[in-house]
Amino acid sequence: MTTLEEKLAMRKLAIEGRPFGPGSHTEHEGQRMTGAQAIIACLEAEGVDTLFGYPGGQAIKIYDALYDSKKIHHVLARHEQGATHMADGYARATGKVGVVLVTSGPGATNTVTGIATAYMDSVPMVVITGQVTRGVIGTDAFQESDIVGITMPVVKHSFLLQSVDDLTQTFREAFYIASTGRPGPVLIDIPSDLSSAEMVFHYPDKISLPSYKPTYRGNARQVKAAAQLICEAKKPLIYAGGGIVTSHACQELTSIAERMQIPVVTSLMGKGAMRCSNPLNLGPVGMHGSKYANMAVTECDLLIAVGARFSDRVTGKVSEFAPHAMIIHIDIDPAEIGKIINPDVPIVGDAKVVLGALDARLAKAEAKPNDEQWVKDVFSWRDRWPFYTNDFADFPDAIAPEVVLSKLSDKLDPEASIVTTEVGQHQMWAHQNIHREHARTFISSGGLGTMGFGFPAAIGAKIGCPEDEVVCIAGDGSFQMNSQEMATAAINDVPVKVLVVDNRALGMVHQWQSLFYNKRYSFTELADNPDFVKLADAYGWEARRITKPDEVDEALDQMLASTKPFLLDVMIPRDQTVYPMVAPGAPIDDIIGALDVTLGGVRVSEKGFGKPTRADGHAADLADDAEKEGE
Repeated sequence: MTTLEEKLAMRKLAIEGRPFGPGSHTEHEGQRMTGAQAIIACLEAEGVDTLFGYPGGQAIKIYDALYDSKKIHHVLARHEQGATHMADGYARATGKVGVVLVTSGPGATNTVTGIATAYMDSVPMVVITGQVTRGVIGTDAFQESDIVGITMPVVKHSFLLQSVDDLTQTFREAFYIASTGRPGPVLIDIPSDLSSAEMVFHYPDKISLPSYKPTYRGNARQVKAAAQLICEAKKPLIYAGGGIVTSHACQELTSIAERMQIPVVTSLMGKGAMRCSNPLNLGPVGMHGSKYANMAVTECDLLIAVGARFSDRVTGKVSEFAPHAMIIHIDIDPAEIGKIINPDVPIVGDAKVVLGALDARLAKAEAKPNDEQWVKDVFSWRDRWPFYTNDFADFPDAIAPEVVLSKLSDKLDPEASIVTTEVGQHQMWAHQNIHREHARTFISSGGLGTMGFGFPAAIGAKIGCPEDEVVCIAGDGSFQMNSQEMATAAINDVPVKVLVVDNRALGMVHQWQSLFYNKRYSFTELADNPDFVKLADAYGWEARRITKPDEVDEALDQMLASTKPFLLDVMIPRDQTVYPMVAPGAPIDDIIGALDVTLGGVRVSEKGFGKPTRADGHAADLADDAEKEGE
């Protein structure tokens, strides 16, 4: 496992424009070699130890050179999309750059979803694609695709290599761009004739791009202004995003929160930015956030957004988001400042650097919290509106996904485990009920919402952190998107665990059809699912199916005790809904289905602190769902 110190050291090297690996100090320096050999030498110079990919005609020379490498472990995926998601999961778990190698044409186009997923969630990745020879580019040659053009909207940068003279410089630039500023995927497209061209290998140890200069230090005046607002606020709140995880700013975040007694809400990407056991951590906010977190946003007088982009899944109706609050927005990407919300104090800079400067200023001023009642109020809301209570059940005789995931959370060692998710209802249940104590231990597709991401990402995370227990929370729909990667896990002896929350439906869309489309279930029911236990057995996995609540504990123990890849198929009711929920376009304090313990633990629908009503009184669309909910 990569330690925090190692991650910080890697980030320092990246910011300085230096490679993570030996750079020019390799046995390849000064040697004459082919372009294909130079590509592998570049990866070794960058310290790449793991490569995910799938060979093909236009990448065959590169793969031939890879055959001789003693430093790079290649993971053969069963689909190029799976390879990109593995590299993504590897990067998120380790903090390193994920690297992918595929061929041209369909091999390259199969990576697009994985590239877009990494782009939306700011994940450092370098994707190397083979290309047809330079002489036939643009002629619709066999397996030709303009992958540079296709991916342009979803990469941080891309290169179409034209000469081996530019090869080593291109690779150094690619890794530098991918890993610095706001990280993201970079594509290198390499015509196959360059793979056989000869060159002398010289790797640059440092690079500087005049047109690319990320800002790391926030403007001192803006930091001072932010500190002043924090000192004056009576109801401050921190909105923590994935930028805190990326910049390793968890310590600085916690220091400010504890110094000033500021509650913290987190985006999906920000989960793990603050220990879940810290009472100031209110957890998820937004469409499927808790009522107490959403109310904190609505009632606060100062919102400090750090490394977050005000996603529509967080803000709901933008005009009513944090209506009483001054806004401080800290982000390394200037394009995010003012894009959705106009901040009162914008600060462009790295979250770790800016929060460190802000904390130092607050410490020097001996700043203290202004209003103890604010935290008391927020904590009382948390007591009143929990996500779930053990004495409540939507379907009393069936397995409750909230209970399964809460039990799993309790059984996992928070110091040595990683949870990945697919996308859908199970993702939100995991976000709500899986508690994480460290950054990079909860991996999920946030921006793009990519079904089929979580399972291959779990493989990549397990390869990057082999001593950690890695569990993927999947839906039966999402899992089938990339279930072929069960072969990858089996043949590479990667003992990932997959917990399938199986409702025989595309659960989230099914839920929306129930709530907002008069229960018109248009093609969201998966009655013809395969037998996942038999499928697992076919791939050499261990597996089990459970249907009753009293089987949950034993099944989870069996899964976690296994030393092989293991699939646990957990059957839940098709009509199970994930609550609380904010309807699309509604303000985030207009909440459907929150549990209210003061009313005996029933689901209610209400706006703000208004008079609660039973969920069945919220709207005609909810009538049947409410009838199924416990009295």
